[in-house]
Amino acid sequence: MSIVNKIKSNPRLKKLLHKMLIPENDHKPRLWVRLFVNPFIHKKGAGSIIRRRNRMDVFPFNEFSLGEKSIIEDFVTINNGVGNVLIGNNTIIGIGSVVIGPVEIGNNVMLAQNIVVSGLNHGYEDIDLPPSKQKEIRKKITICDDVWIGANSVITAGVKIGKHVVIGAGSIVTKDIPDYCVAVGNPARIIKKYSEDTKSWMSV
Repeated sequence: MSIVNKIKSNPRLKKLLHKMLIPENDHKPRLWVRLFVNPFIHKKGAGSIIRRRNRMDVFPFNEFSLGEKSIIEDFVTINNGVGNVLIGNNTIIGIGSVVIGPVEIGNNVMLAQNIVVSGLNHGYEDIDLPPSKQKEIRKKITICDDVWIGANSVITAGVKIGKHVVIGAGSIVTKDIPDYCVAVGNPARIIKKYSEDTKSWMSV
């Protein structure tokens, strides 16, 4: 049994390590974790940039990676506390955006401003507990290569956005979007598809 599995199977040990990594009633790692652990565990590609004025809530027990020549702009929140956050090469995470794992973002992706990409939900079924105390529901989000997501959009848990997809500003994506499409609205619907026959974008 691996060390990680041993920790997960021992509630007391898991609770102790959690307290060592994260201050009580907080969601960001302790300073010693950010300075002396994360830099040696998480991968940052050559030429990539993480601006100073953001919130990198990344923990050593899940993966975080940023590909080559990618940028995380100011006022962004990245959180891998409940799942891996993997970002490809030449990708931009725009100002004010939030990325909560489990999330995998491909190469040459543009996230504009104030976008929420969250693979996390909470249960609500038990009326005797607030949703914040109920079971976490995690469903991986996949954003394939060459995607452009417009400002103020929301990508919900479990969604896959295909290659070379454009999501219009202010859209709420609740279902998978196939390759080579343009989708807009709340909930987002496909309005254009690329046709291999005509080599052009066709209205749907």
